[in-house]
Amino acid sequence: MIINQEYILGIDIGTGSTKAIACNFAGETLTSSQHYYTVSSPKPGYSEQNPEVILLAFIQSIKDILAKLGYSPYAISFSTTMHSLIAVNENGDTLAPMMTWADSRAEDIAAKLRVTLQGTQLYRSCGTPIHAMSPLCKLTWLRENEPDFFAKAHKFISIKEYIWYFLFNEYQIDYSVASSTGMFDINTLKWNDEALKLAGVGPVKLSAPVSTTMKRTDIDPKATQILGLSANTNVIIGASDGCCANLGSFVDKPGVASLTIGTSGAVRITSPTPVFDDDAMIFNYLLDDKTYVSGGAINNGGIVLDWLRKSFSPDASYNDVFNEIATINAGSDGLIFLPYLYGERAPLWDTKTCGTFFNIKPIHTKAHFLRAGLEGICFALYDVLQTLEKASSPINRVHISGGFISSEVWVQMLADITGKELVIVQQEDASAIGAIFLAMKALNIKPIQQPKFDAIISPDMKAYAIYQKNFMVFKKLYKDLSETMHWAHDNLG
Repeated sequence: MIINQEYILGIDIGTGSTKAIACNFAGETLTSSQHYYTVSSPKPGYSEQNPEVILLAFIQSIKDILAKLGYSPYAISFSTTMHSLIAVNENGDTLAPMMTWADSRAEDIAAKLRVTLQGTQLYRSCGTPIHAMSPLCKLTWLRENEPDFFAKAHKFISIKEYIWYFLFNEYQIDYSVASSTGMFDINTLKWNDEALKLAGVGPVKLSAPVSTTMKRTDIDPKATQILGLSANTNVIIGASDGCCANLGSFVDKPGVASLTIGTSGAVRITSPTPVFDDDAMIFNYLLDDKTYVSGGAINNGGIVLDWLRKSFSPDASYNDVFNEIATINAGSDGLIFLPYLYGERAPLWDTKTCGTFFNIKPIHTKAHFLRAGLEGICFALYDVLQTLEKASSPINRVHISGGFISSEVWVQMLADITGKELVIVQQEDASAIGAIFLAMKALNIKPIQQPKFDAIISPDMKAYAIYQKNFMVFKKLYKDLSETMHWAHDNLG
């Protein structure tokens, strides 16, 4: 155990877990803690979580760190999942479960808005793609479908704001999370009047926007007692998980992108100006008031691998699955998989898609289906990467993070499909590390540690040539099948 080193605690509030990482001022990891929770889907299209369970995971993560190190952090900083929505009353109590980013009950509202001039203007002003995930569309749905419940709400907040209120008894939202609501003007750094009018809320129903490096030291005494923290601990509000992941992955120059695969997945670049594409709707979220993180997120990341394992090899471990995949050549002998089990975000923005295996032949075994499934996830990310390159500038190197980096098969597959050099920057959670870097900026602390490349993976260009053919079919399949997918979604369930 490392004793008596001042440290900063980066806390990433994710969809599947809350993870806390303690780093000293040199940027070296001292210890970590992680607590998991689940997502429920009581009805088709619903994706919900209990905010109190997530708050308890947050509390326990901090207690774990204090138990391991024996003393309070110098500072705490936050990273958080985006697009969550919680309705609370005047006392800060929740009125219903939290709607997660994956909640799609507002899909029809988003689809209608997306093809209008108003939708394009809102995307250009607020940076958030017009999609059911956004709080803008969620609020519009609640106003139209549950007006009594909508009227009862004192505030509509995200999961970070819920935890922030526990700490300070005040509702504040950082520019980064605000820029993912679809209601925050990324140019004026204020709530957008047109978006608020559409959602049916005024600024009083939302939190006060503040900089991602805003610092407070006035934690509520009840919270400090529960957490065991020192009363004067610095707390930095931090940013969204995608923005923090870019910062934590050292993606801060042209020609470099970050790619993350967790439950979902994303490809992002850092830019001094927004990068717009009205069709693919590249997102533009704020890291700070002068820096944009632009890119696209997919729904179908590790959650699809989980489905593949349970469906094809329920008794196998993930290592067993990867070993089986490794027995099949690149391209899965022509078997192609569209991984859209949970609808899709970038670059399709289509909640009515479905998963599809194509070109099934007698030669294809279970191992082929597993490999084609993993290739499909990589194709979806490559689709986003290409879209981002066309709208901005060429990308030569990709810094990767997330649970998938522990699989050599998956990482090499991604390199071969994209044709890009992949860099594993560090093994810890990039979003939590990014939150720590934001705290260092806020506190004028310069980390001593330079970027550490744990591994550099080069593509096999023979495999890349095979994958280029498969990817061409992958792209065409969605175009050919989308109309039928929509009919099946509406008529077959």
